[in-house]
Amino acid sequence: MTGDPPPTTLAFDGADPAPSHPEYPGTPDALDLLGSPFSDQEYRARLTALRAAMRRRGLATLVLASPENAHYLLGLDHLGHFALTLVVLPLDGPPVVVARSMERHTLAAQVPSARRALYGDGRDPARVAARVVAEVTPVGGTVGVEERSMALPPAVLSRLRARLPELAWVDASALPARRRLVKSPAEVALVRRAARVSGTAMGVALATAGVGVSERTVAARVHGAMTEAGGQQPGFVPLIRSVDRLSQEHVTWREHRLGAGEGLFVELSGCVHRYHAPMSRTLYCGSAPSGAARAAEAALSGLRAAREALAPGVRTGEVYRAWADAVARVTGHRPRRHHCGYLTGLGFPPSWVGGASVLGVRASGRTRVRAGMVFHLMSWVERPVGHVVSDTVLVTPWGCEALTEAPRELITNG
Repeated sequence: MTGDPPPTTLAFDGADPAPSHPEYPGTPDALDLLGSPFSDQEYRARLTALRAAMRRRGLATLVLASPENAHYLLGLDHLGHFALTLVVLPLDGPPVVVARSMERHTLAAQVPSARRALYGDGRDPARVAARVVAEVTPVGGTVGVEERSMALPPAVLSRLRARLPELAWVDASALPARRRLVKSPAEVALVRRAARVSGTAMGVALATAGVGVSERTVAARVHGAMTEAGGQQPGFVPLIRSVDRLSQEHVTWREHRLGAGEGLFVELSGCVHRYHAPMSRTLYCGSAPSGAARAAEAALSGLRAAREALAPGVRTGEVYRAWADAVARVTGHRPRRHHCGYLTGLGFPPSWVGGASVLGVRASGRTRVRAGMVFHLMSWVERPVGHVVSDTVLVTPWGCEALTEAPRELITNG
């Protein structure tokens, strides 16, 4: 192969993996990307559960800023979160969305059950938010705030608090995040569909890459494949780079054309209704270099061990140890990677992990694994050479199920 290949024509038959258990169904035959992804009953249940948690914490009002929480609680799905958008949730009565005036039509269409408090361009959103919080919070009440959200500028929060000194303010960032740890059957169905998109796009990436092909061309085909397969724009762009840049963890394609024996790292995720299913593979052009076969064996052994260990009741640190032990048995060296996976699912740009804080599968992890959690298990080895293989997996009552599919053994291409 001496240059970029001709465009790939994709066929997507819409078939879905068979469900393994009725509690965790396969993807529906047809999914409406325009309508609400969940029933009104599920949204009401989420609000009820969060309000119960607020009562236990003694909170009168909750102020949320993350796009993920606005989507999870109300179904808001748009790209306008670069301007401050808040969900103000009182213990009783409808939620209130504080947003830029330009978004009024989107809010009316997507979240008609919520009240709207809008601010114009050049106006201080903290002033509008303060008015709303004052209206729904009794004097002397306690307000929980999602302080650790990337979407809430500290300066705005400072002005908001300064306008309402009579209220008590506490950091309640973890409160809504806990509600999202375990996925409902409807959420799992969306992750399954995203996994199908991921697998289709990864197949195109592996078929496109080869000697003389540019990283940019692989990226272009991947983006087309994700869209044609039924996906939306993911929270993070596909990470496509040659293995010599593997350690530059969050950089992606360039104009570089792949040479004989060169490795290519591809990490991507399909996205359906903002739910993701990341996966990664490492491919070698022509023949694999010395050490690649052993590195691939170590990475795959680690991934299998982590999958076998991931089950309800275990702690994340136990999963990490199973992964590290398996890698060490092949390479003779214990890996020092900071994690071997993390929770994933609902996400808005700039991530597919659901916010700034990543609940990772780490050596010191104490989080108890529960059925319904979705992880991106990532077996990343650096010795004898760099090699990565990863999948999105679902924790079920009976173990662990891989949702993403593509060849996992050593992959070479012309």
